[in-house]
Amino acid sequence: MSRLGSLGSRLYRGEVGYDFIGKRKIWYGISILITITAVVALAVSGLNMGIEFKGGAVFTTPSTSASVAQAEESAVSASGHQAIVQKLGNGGLRIQITEVDLAKSDAIKADLSKDLKVPEEKINADLVGPSWGEQIANKAWTGLGIFMILVVIYLAIAFEWRMAIAALVALIHDITITVGIYALVGFEVTPGTVIGLLTILGYSLYDTVVVFDSLKEGTKGITKQTRWTYSEIANRSINGTLVRSINTTVVALLPVAGLLFIGGGVLGAGMLNDISLSLFVGLAAGAYSSIFIATPLVADLKEREPQMKALKKRILAKRAAAAAKGESAEDEQSQDDDVPVDAAPTAAVVGQRQQPRGHGRTPGKRR
Repeated sequence: MSRLGSLGSRLYRGEVGYDFIGKRKIWYGISILITITAVVALAVSGLNMGIEFKGGAVFTTPSTSASVAQAEESAVSASGHQAIVQKLGNGGLRIQITEVDLAKSDAIKADLSKDLKVPEEKINADLVGPSWGEQIANKAWTGLGIFMILVVIYLAIAFEWRMAIAALVALIHDITITVGIYALVGFEVTPGTVIGLLTILGYSLYDTVVVFDSLKEGTKGITKQTRWTYSEIANRSINGTLVRSINTTVVALLPVAGLLFIGGGVLGAGMLNDISLSLFVGLAAGAYSSIFIATPLVADLKEREPQMKALKKRILAKRAAAAAKGESAEDEQSQDDDVPVDAAPTAAVVGQRQQPRGHGRTPGKRR
């Protein structure tokens, strides 16, 4: 068995683990700092909206010896607006100029033909109106809102409202970070970017639901025992699915990284950046939020319940009594018969000696 697989098995059995829940204030602080940075970048720099949202013209030339820099300089001089130039596979150029109307496009086309030494009739010009981009943006916001509502309803029914709130916070967290990164790096926002954002929401939700499902199973009958608090079982749920989350995230990030760094960076296929950056940042943020934000937030909300407060008080009192007698919590628990089978093997207290006896064995009995 590989080391990673062995570690995953030990994490699942509760033999080792990391106290994610206990250090939740650190993760909250990191997320707040990143979110503030993203919001400031968005407020200061704004988003570099693509032609589909601003409106403008796209000029496509046949094969030419003109460089990208030369074409960009010519387009800016002819239009008076910023231009984005991309080299095509056939040797031609794709020149994108925002805020250009029909009246200006013919004059710009003539200037480009002269500067780039390309016949004017062979330059293809496509105009995009700003109203079309506005429609796309409105539909994107509508789709995002519907998605969020459906997510909250589903999680509230399948799990509980606290988990629905935590998942919603995690999704907003992922969107904010991704949009902030776009503002920082200045990548163009296109319909492909919107598609990438919607894609990462589904991935982030999947990773979160995996942890929530483990947590739901582990907390069945939790109030009938006096061994584990809700936060301790939540911590065990994260550790039990940690390796799986890492594996799925790495496997998903590798091809996206290829699109972003090789396709968009090395090969110069700038159009790939539209969707690959949102996917790359969103996938990483989604894996982070499902572990460090969503589940700790659920634990925070649950620990505020009166019954969970009472349970924690009983458990701490029992541990204090056991410590006063010189006994361990394990020895004290062996005298109880009220511990549910599902609770004990799915919980782990990091930093204490605890090794669950196995999933099929009823706690309180020794072999």
